[in-house]
Amino acid sequence: MVFNLFSRQPECLVLAIEMADARTASRIHGEAFARAWGDGEFESLISQQSVFGYLACPEGRARDAAAGFVLCREAAGEAEILSIGISPKQRRTGLGWRLMRTAILEARRRGAEEMFLEVDETNAAAVQMYRKLNFVQVGERRAYYVRDGAPSTTALVMRRDLR
Repeated sequence: MVFNLFSRQPECLVLAIEMADARTASRIHGEAFARAWGDGEFESLISQQSVFGYLACPEGRARDAAAGFVLCREAAGEAEILSIGISPKQRRTGLGWRLMRTAILEARRRGAEEMFLEVDETNAAAVQMYRKLNFVQVGERRAYYVRDGAPSTTALVMRRDLR
């Protein structure tokens, strides 16, 4: 992977997600979350007209080598981040930021006036990134994330104005 000498960000392309990317998104989701979504779940979502998303692919590598993805839905003036995942080795390199910025711009282009997401309260890096992207907490879902053999955690519901 090629790195820019003046930043930690790897050179990568942000590409619109396609049906053929379901397996790649499922792989990344499995690396990022304890309860991974399968290929079929991604295929079902990607096939919906209101769903859009992006892959972060290292420059010069195949789409199946993607290191991150974001999947969103837009309806009735609202957008929602359905899921975002970054491969563990690529975290804190700016890929999540780039994917989120691209998703925010596309949601605006589609006419969304606000965007929502849910994030595990224990994921400090993600919460910090969302706050830097001007998301604010508007609610919470207690005991939302259930982990095998560990206590459940709260999901923070966050919102950002897109106007």
